[in-house]
Amino acid sequence: MSKPPFPTIPIANADTKPFWDGCARETFLLQRCTACHAYRHPPSAICSKCLSEQCEWIPAGGAGTVYSFTVVREQRGGGWDVMVPYVLTVVELDEGPHVLTNLTGIEPADVKIGMRVAVSFTVLADGTKLPLFGPVATRP
Repeated sequence: MSKPPFPTIPIANADTKPFWDGCARETFLLQRCTACHAYRHPPSAICSKCLSEQCEWIPAGGAGTVYSFTVVREQRGGGWDVMVPYVLTVVELDEGPHVLTNLTGIEPADVKIGMRVAVSFTVLADGTKLPLFGPVATRP
């Protein structure tokens, strides 16, 4: 695992703590409603489908497809300048929810909508493990 100079350390709250605890174990977890079985991300106190407050945390496959992306090429401050250019990506997970993430391990010009990606964990300066996504090798 690499140690990029990320400027912002994620802060867990009551809704997101199980997610970050899973990341610390390098397990990508998703909330699933126990009433209607809908997956949800980002984590929340209630299900957006049925409004139930009941949920469980389950290991997700950690794979999906690029749904949308943009390449950030300009330095705008806030500490992220060290990463420019980077690919800000919406990944549609195989389980259904969308995740906003950075895409790593690929040149920005090579990113395509619909390409397969998978999660990997990057260690931040404080030891936090951040889930990022990268391309899945395909067979010729």
